[in-house]
Amino acid sequence: MTIDILARNNVKVLGDGERTIVFAHGFGCDQDMWRYIVPGFASDYRVVLFDYVGSGRSQLQYYDAGKYNDLSGYAEDVNEIFDALGLRNAIFVGHSVSGMIGLLASIRDERRFGRIVMIGSSPRYVNDEPDYFGGFDAEEIQALLDMMEMNFIGWASYMAPIAMQNPDRSDLAEELERSFCSRDPHIARQFAEVTFLSDCRGELERAPVPALILQCDEDSIAPIEVGNYLHAHLKNSTLRLMNAKGHYPHLSHPEETASLIRQYLADA
Repeated sequence: MTIDILARNNVKVLGDGERTIVFAHGFGCDQDMWRYIVPGFASDYRVVLFDYVGSGRSQLQYYDAGKYNDLSGYAEDVNEIFDALGLRNAIFVGHSVSGMIGLLASIRDERRFGRIVMIGSSPRYVNDEPDYFGGFDAEEIQALLDMMEMNFIGWASYMAPIAMQNPDRSDLAEELERSFCSRDPHIARQFAEVTFLSDCRGELERAPVPALILQCDEDSIAPIEVGNYLHAHLKNSTLRLMNAKGHYPHLSHPEETASLIRQYLADA
């Protein structure tokens, strides 16, 4: 059976610039999360948006629990999207887990990638004593996964404000909670486990293209120690500390996020 890759991942292409910039959403989200960022880039770039299978308006019939039991399954889809669009030297902007998915995809086919921008990304969320601090003990991750399984709506209500970290902007936490709740609970639970138990530290040294690391202040999902670790282990990486708080600066502080990406690309 021939799969329509662009339909499977609900791929949207905007703008007509010479260079392509691909925006990849994080766990529990979809391409709509980039809506404040995209207009500023569509005038200068060819902008590509998509949803991972199981998210947004992707075609759920293609969800394969075996394939997506590892980040490599999502990286494979990214490469297929790049192939379907004939992309080369593209800029890949990945939020959260998508930073690592983009890294894995670039290792598979570096010709397609020119730069990677990682927003709040982490190579490993679980602490690994004594040398690595990812932000979570293994017991904390398991407790969150158990909560998702027992009370998915309750988990979403609990997690959204913690991840957003902008208490004066309750609308943002409410939007994130709605995004979480719109997912199939079983698919979301598996994606969460794959994300939070992943370990990409061993892949960092294989990164074939330069990377920009955008590190937010008070990010409860990817703390500053993670950003520093990425910068230390990714060759040709640039670390920028943001004024934005929380894990979703493209929603809470889109102007700063877009400005830092633009500055990086202008200097590249």
